[in-house]
Order: sequence, then structure tokens, then C-alpha cells
Amino acid sequence: MHDDRSLVEARLKRVLDERLRPAVYPESVPLEVAVWHAPDEPVPVAEGLAAEPEPIAVGDRWGAPWGTSWFRVTGTVPEEWAGRTVEAILDLGFDENMPGFQCEGLVYRPDGTPVKGLNPRNQWVRIGAPVEGGEEVRLHVEAASNPVILDYHPFLPTQLGDKETAGSEPQYRLARMDLAVLDETVWQLVIDLEVLGELMAELPVESARRWEILRAVEKALDALDLQDVNGTAAQARVRLETVLSEPAVPSAHRISAVGHAHIDSAWLWPLRETVRKVARTTSNMTALLDDEPEFVFAMSQAQQWAWVRDHRPEVWARVKKAVADGRFVPAGGMWVESDTNMPGSEAMARQFVHGKRFFLDEFGIENQEAWLPDTFGFAAGLPQIIRAAGSKWLLTQKISWSQTNKFPHHTFQWEGIDGTRIFTHFPPVDTYNCSMKGSEIAHAARNFKDKGVARHSLAPTGWGDGGGGTTREMVAKAARLRDLEGSATVVWETPAEFFEKAEAEYPEPPVWVGELYLELHRATLTSQAKTKQGNRRSEHLLREAELWAATAAVRAGFPYPYEELDRIWKTVLLHQFHDILPGSSIAWVHREARRTYERLADELNAVIDAAQRALAGEGTRDLLFNSAPHARDGVAAGGAGTAVVEGRTTVTGRPGGGHVLDNGILRIEIDERGLVVSAYDIAADRETIAPDRAGNLLQLHPDFPNMWDAWDVDEFYRHTVTDLTDVDEIAPEGPHGVRITRTFGASRVTQLLSLAPGERRLLVDTEVDWHETEKFLKLAFPLDLHAERYASETQFGHFHRPTHTNTSWEAAKFEACNHRFVHLEEPGWGVAVVNDSTYGHDVTRSVRTDGDRGTTTTVRASLLRAPRFPDPETDQGVHRFRHALVPGAGIGDAVREGWRINLPERSVRGSAEVAPLVTVDQDAVVVTAVKLADDGSGDVVVRFHEAHGGRARATVRAGFEVTGVTATDLLERPWDDVPALRRDGNEVSLRLRPFELVTLRFTRA
Repeated sequence: MHDDRSLVEARLKRVLDERLRPAVYPESVPLEVAVWHAPDEPVPVAEGLAAEPEPIAVGDRWGAPWGTSWFRVTGTVPEEWAGRTVEAILDLGFDENMPGFQCEGLVYRPDGTPVKGLNPRNQWVRIGAPVEGGEEVRLHVEAASNPVILDYHPFLPTQLGDKETAGSEPQYRLARMDLAVLDETVWQLVIDLEVLGELMAELPVESARRWEILRAVEKALDALDLQDVNGTAAQARVRLETVLSEPAVPSAHRISAVGHAHIDSAWLWPLRETVRKVARTTSNMTALLDDEPEFVFAMSQAQQWAWVRDHRPEVWARVKKAVADGRFVPAGGMWVESDTNMPGSEAMARQFVHGKRFFLDEFGIENQEAWLPDTFGFAAGLPQIIRAAGSKWLLTQKISWSQTNKFPHHTFQWEGIDGTRIFTHFPPVDTYNCSMKGSEIAHAARNFKDKGVARHSLAPTGWGDGGGGTTREMVAKAARLRDLEGSATVVWETPAEFFEKAEAEYPEPPVWVGELYLELHRATLTSQAKTKQGNRRSEHLLREAELWAATAAVRAGFPYPYEELDRIWKTVLLHQFHDILPGSSIAWVHREARRTYERLADELNAVIDAAQRALAGEGTRDLLFNSAPHARDGVAAGGAGTAVVEGRTTVTGRPGGGHVLDNGILRIEIDERGLVVSAYDIAADRETIAPDRAGNLLQLHPDFPNMWDAWDVDEFYRHTVTDLTDVDEIAPEGPHGVRITRTFGASRVTQLLSLAPGERRLLVDTEVDWHETEKFLKLAFPLDLHAERYASETQFGHFHRPTHTNTSWEAAKFEACNHRFVHLEEPGWGVAVVNDSTYGHDVTRSVRTDGDRGTTTTVRASLLRAPRFPDPETDQGVHRFRHALVPGAGIGDAVREGWRINLPERSVRGSAEVAPLVTVDQDAVVVTAVKLADDGSGDVVVRFHEAHGGRARATVRAGFEVTGVTATDLLERPWDDVPALRRDGNEVSLRLRPFELVTLRFTRA
């Protein structure tokens, strides 16, 4: 046997490219085309259909960036085509890129009925099968001239990412507008040969099956007359029947294909364009479901379903029918596929509350899986949230992108901080845009790490990111792979069907404990600071609004703003999507996000103000409203009263220059450079700052990652650092602060360091007028503390990470996420660094510089970056951050100070103190939400968790008459998977495990 496989493969490729694919449409006639360009933003469908278009010819340019053009195509099916299958081929000027990253279209009939979407891999519209001949064809195409932002070449700065800067130059050239005959036999032959050629390429050279395929392909090509492809395609197919009918071996890997279109809710396009992307994709998928009886399609993100319902009712009707048939499947049970590192506890819970409730309300369907294929890593608090939402499975693919360490499992139990375990699957196909290529299917089978104990994996199949979905070619390939020797077997199944089979065959999978850290995209914890601040502040404003509105509703008959809060929550959740909150979207997205957060802040502050005034009553007494979950200045958590502040702070000169702040608890020395050279815990007789080092040190690094500018920071950024120690001005400010001003590059920093009376925290308020490019700004605190690990707050608790780099897994975590605090300690004494709006940070250890054998542990908060892609003006302008250094802090102090810095007190004039609506007698148990039940019953819902990482016994007391109390899941439904409750009147006592999450529903008398 001579080795002529390369010759056959080369022959196959050329025949496919030059003869077979062109012969799929052997005859065509041009359509007449006219176009109307919408003057600004997209118009309603009826308006686009009614507009008067002007003639346009193939080859003409069209489409300003982000514009909308309505094409009208008309023609007549030739009489001589009677009895044949005819399609319209509508090429708007597509290139060979993936769908979703360029121009797109949605085809309508004249009556406004949607037909299907258009993209580079889906340019056809069925006219008839068969036609009678003579039919009049009239179609309308709502075409979006979205510019190409990403082409996977070097990421160059572009102004195309914002409508305000993109200009008006036409982006595209109309390529083809024809009626054409579809030769289905040739089309099927193309699929046959693609499947066999791709399978052959993946089989070992010595495999007999490979040679069987090669000879069959060779015979098929021999049977094909290249001068009469359409006349000889059928006999070529006959030569392939035997090799295509050989069944797979019993031990073959089994792939559950799920039709899929991962649509980023915003990324290289604005939110308004995603509304249309979803309409195009769902139109395509409902049409494909009609044509392919075995096909199943799943779509996540309740927000996207809501967009179809609210903006495209004509598409929604078809979607609802497909859902009722069980083949268009709601997946994931979240409002959007959010980032899961940065959203706070309540926000992460509400992603599931609003997502699952939407699917329950609209379809009566409850999802069991969390579906997050593209999210940039997973916080260690997530398993408990998934379980408390009534779900039990998780799917993601993104961890396969990790650069350093390969994750050891594809199917496993993931254990979170409280011990909850979630059955988790990483598709070994290593893509959420599987196209049924032989290379993808073979990779899934080879790559699957659980061979011998499991055999199932899942393949999300369809074009995604920018939408498009599954194509008829993918379905045809899957049909041939259903039971084909040499290949994994492929069957269309819903996510639930896959998980049920996978869980049944693998009852004792391995366990992974702790966060699922993505060793990539670490800079998303810092990029677009104002988006992150908007999220953090919105989360805390929502807490305040719910707390005070609920308190005022019970105490003062205040009208609880159910609909307003529901709408605001959904808007905040939308902006937690994994390319908005992480800062990796175009300028347009973040410009709109800033305005949205400002509007939401105004609305929420109005709710808070109205509720607090209703509670305070008329009067001249200054009342401090405490929204934090711990008492503050003598005012109870969730109550209002007169603040009691004891002690005083002195500000004196420091020998050698600088100033000293002293309040009897801490003594802070600020040198002439504006750096903190001492933070002395007086009672503990303990220095916080490492010898010969300085805190409040701003450090500037170059920041030019190898790829993915807004997403990535590469470890080599640390090789070069500039300490910003030059000072323009330093002077006392107010009764207990020092103001420092410094300039660097084109930027300016103003800081206020303050030590309030009675406080164990040094506040650091930083204002940066930032005008750097490709730089990374950090705020450093080198601590005289030896710790092998540190605590980082996450949802409903905290997670420990090592401070050392013993292994590659630890070294890869050189930038990580925290919420409100990080905490380090030696036995009996610790330090916390808390913040009001930053997430990225690093913690490192180094040898002491004073000759001592000890180590310095440095905590650095990441403040600002300046990537130029996809937003060339990322973070330019003025930013304000607040951090606090808390010497002598235990973990409880870190928790308390983290809440406190994010929930400043509010002062309202009134007549009487306000007692809390709900109290907890244990500081380790933190209340994250007090609200009225979502169903409008008037019941009071309280959510809390153990926050210190230990066992806790707590009593929760309602400050109102109670007739009943029920433990619930996150959706406020009765739930048995909670601690035993003991009720005594208005009080409930219970015991909590470390980090345990509990929701109680109190029925009012």
C-alpha cells in the first residue's frame, strides 16, 4: 500500500473548492434591489417596510458605521425552474470572518413576518421546494452595517467603537443578490465529503478505517465528472454509502450536541444592537427547528428572551411555539451570562432570581443548570448560590483558555466555600462555537480527561459571540456523525438530558475545592473603572433602597416601589454581563453604562430619601441612618438615631518633614513625600508598615500585554515599576487629615489621608486625573506581617489564597479579585485593606530590607489601566477611589469595615429614632438584604450568612408582629435545605455552618 493520502486530500480540497461548492447553485438570475437608509437609530419594522427605497446595484457601497439600511429585493422565479428547489442568495458584502462581527441582516416578508437572519455562513432564503415557476418574490432585509472591530490581527486602536466617533464612510459593498436553483444532491455530496475528509485527517495513519475512507473518497471523486458535476453527483454519493454506514464502536465517546448561539449581550456592539442580534438568531433557529426534526436549540440569558418579547413580538410568537414543542430550550436560569468574580452577594443571587423567575413566569420551566460558557473565571462562593436558587449543575468552557496550567478534569464536583458541591462539566471540545468539524469532534474525544470512568461530553454547536446560531450544514454533519465508525457519536440533546446522563454514569467524580480561576483576562478586574464603580455603588444603593422602603412600608405605610426596584435590579444585572462589568466592550457600551449608572443613582437616592423622610417624620433632630449590617457610632444596624462619637484626633508636624495623625488608637506618620512610614497600633504596641518601606505608595507599571489589551495583564508587567514619590504639595486638611498632591506624566493625583476620632482605620481618598496610555496604576501597602495566606471577600463569605508561589497554580494568580476587603493575619493580630469600588489586587511576599529574617507582605490595590483596544480612550479623565488601612483587624473587623466604607451614613432631620426592622444578635451573621417579598404579599424577606468562616448560633428578631416564618430558597419559595429553625414569637433561633446562606420569610400579622 503506497502512501498517497496527501494526494487524495489535496485532490479532495480542490474539487470541493473549485467544482462542488460552486455547483450547489448551478443556475441563478439577478434580483432587483433598492435601499432606504434609516437616518439615525434603527426604526420600527413597520416603518422600515413602508419606507420608499432607491435603486442600488451589486457592487455599490452602502452602510455607514452602526447604520441601518432597509433593502427591498424583488424578482420572478423563471418558469423553466418549475419543480426545483429555489433560494434567494443575499450577500450584503460579507467576508470570511465568523458571523456576528460584521454586517448582518434580518429578512422579512412584506407583511412583516420574519423569515431568517443573514450572516456570512447563512446567506440563503428558501423560496420554494419545489417551485411552480413564475412566483413573484419580494423580500425586505433590515441590514445593520456594524463595523468590523475585531479581525484577530494586531489589535489597533479604532474610533469605530462609538457611533459618536466612527464617521459616516460606507463600510460594505453589496456582493450578490440572486435567485438561484439549489441542487440538493450536490449539497449533500459536499457534506458527505467534508465529514469523511475531516474524519480521515484525524485518524492515525496506520488506521485501517482511515484507508477505507480514503479509498471511498477516491472512488467518489473518480465517479464525478468535473464538467458535469450536477449530473454525476448522485453516482458519486453512491460510492460513499458503505463507508458512511459503518457504525461506531461501542466504546466510542458520546457527544451531546446542543444547538447554541452564545450572544454577548454587549461587546464589540452596543446593547441596542444585541436586541437585533438576538432577533436574527432566534429567527434562524426557529426556522431550522421547522426543517430539522431532531435538532434542539438552547438559549440562555433571560434578558435576551425579554428583548425578543418586548421588541420583536413577531419573532416571539415563533419562539414561544418552539418552546412549547420542547425543542427551543431556556438554559442557564440567569438574567445574563454575568461575570461571577465581581458581582456582590445579593447581585449574584438576583441573577438567578430574575433569570429563573422569567422562565417560570413565561413558560413554566425551571432550569437546573447554570450556563456560563464564556465567563472569565468563577468565584468560590458560587456553588452555594446555584444550589440556593434551586439548581444543581454548572457548565463552562472558558477555563480551557488558561495559559499556564491545564485543568485536570472535564466532569467533576465543584465545592464552594461553605462545602456545597455542584456537578460541573467543561466541554472537552474546547469551544462554545462548535461547528461539527471533524477536528473539533476528534479533539473532544481525545481531550476528555475522564476516560475509563465516564464517556459523555457536551458540545455547544453554532456560531456565537455575535450570534448566528446553528446552521443546516452543522445539522447535516451531526446526522452523519450520529453513528459513524472512527468518530465519537453525536446526538442532539437538551442540557438537562446531557447532565442527567453524565451524572448517572459518573456517581463519584473528583472534587475541586475553591475558585475556578482563569489564568487569563486578569485585567478585566480593573479596566473601565467607572463601570466597576457604577456597579458597586448601584449594588449598595439597591440594598439601601430595599431596606428603607421595606422599613417605611411596615412602619409608616410607605408605598413599596416593587416595579421600580425590579426594573433597576434588571438594569444593574444586565450591566454585569461578562464584557460590560469586566471593561472589555467598545467605548459606546461604557459611555452608555456611565450614563445609566448615574440615572439609576438618582432614582435610588430618591427612593431612599423618600423612605427615610417618611420614617424620620417632621422635626429638627439630626438622625444618622445606618444602612450597614453592623452598629455604627451608637446607631443600630438598619436603624436611625443620634450618633455618638468619642475621642479626638490631633495633627502635628513630624520631625524631618511631614505630619503625624493620632487619635489614641492609631498613630499615623506621613513623611515629606506624602507616604505612610508608620501606622502604629497603640494598644497592641505593634507597627503595621514594614521597616524601611512606605505605604500609600502609588506605583506605575508599563502595561502592554501580548494580546487582548483590555482583557489581559501579563506577568512581565512587574519587571518595570516607577514609584511615584515626588510630591507637589502636602498640608493639613480639616481637623484630622492631610492632603497630598503629586503629578506624573500627563496625570495628577490628589489624596486625602484622614484618621477620624474613635476609628481604627486610616482613610485614603484618592482622586486621579488620568491621562496615561498603556500604563497600570497600583496603590501599595507593605506590611510588617508574616502570612502564608490571605482572605479575600467573595459572595457570601471570603476565600483564602496563598501569598507564596510554591507551584505554578499559585504563581498564575498574580492578579486576583476581592470585593470589599482583603485580610492578612498572624495569630492574634491582623491587617485589612478595604475599598469602596476596586476589585483587582495582588499580594506578594518579599525578604525584609532591614537585615531581619522576617518577610514583608505587600497588598496592592489596582486602580487604573489605559489599554487602547477596544476603547482607545479607556479610563481617561477624573476618578475617585476610597481605601482604608485597618491595623489590628480581625476577620470580623475586615467584614465590618468593608461594609462601612461602601455604605456611608446618611443624615436626615426628623423627630424620632427609627428601630431596625430586623436585628441579629451575632456580629458574625451578616444581613445582606431586607426587603418585601417579590410577590407583593407584604411578607418581609431577610437574607443573611455566616461571614467569619466559623460556626455561629444566632437569633433573628423581627421588629414587627409575626404570624409565621419560613425558610426559603432565593426565589422566596419554601425550602428544606436549611438549618432547623426555632421560633419564639417574633424571634427565630438557628445554628449556621461556616459561610452558610439563609433566607427567611416573615409573615406579618
